[in-house]
Amino acid sequence: MMKRPLFVLCLSVTLQTGGFALAHHGWGSYDASRQISITGAVQQASWQNPHVTVSVRHENKDWEAVLAPPFRMNARGLEPDMIRPGTRVTLEGYPSTRVESEMRAERIVVGGRTFELR
Repeated sequence: MMKRPLFVLCLSVTLQTGGFALAHHGWGSYDASRQISITGAVQQASWQNPHVTVSVRHENKDWEAVLAPPFRMNARGLEPDMIRPGTRVTLEGYPSTRVESEMRAERIVVGGRTFELR
């Protein structure tokens, strides 16, 4: 009788971890040898797993930035309302090797405060 609940628990954990692993991606498509910095107003922000993303207008170009997962953003002291549209931010990180106007952000400066994301 005890075997069935244990099996269900193991299956549940396996499916949840497997689903998370499938949703995550590697960082190989970003050029870690070339750090860039962009400053501008947040156009759009998405506070969802697996990573928070923001769209920032910089030098007449819209940039998409991949930030840390929501739980890490919270642990670093960042909350969703701190990066809502219209907020001026500076993002530092690495450009994508595949998408011209995409970057992986290592840090974000909001309201004069710097937050390390990794």
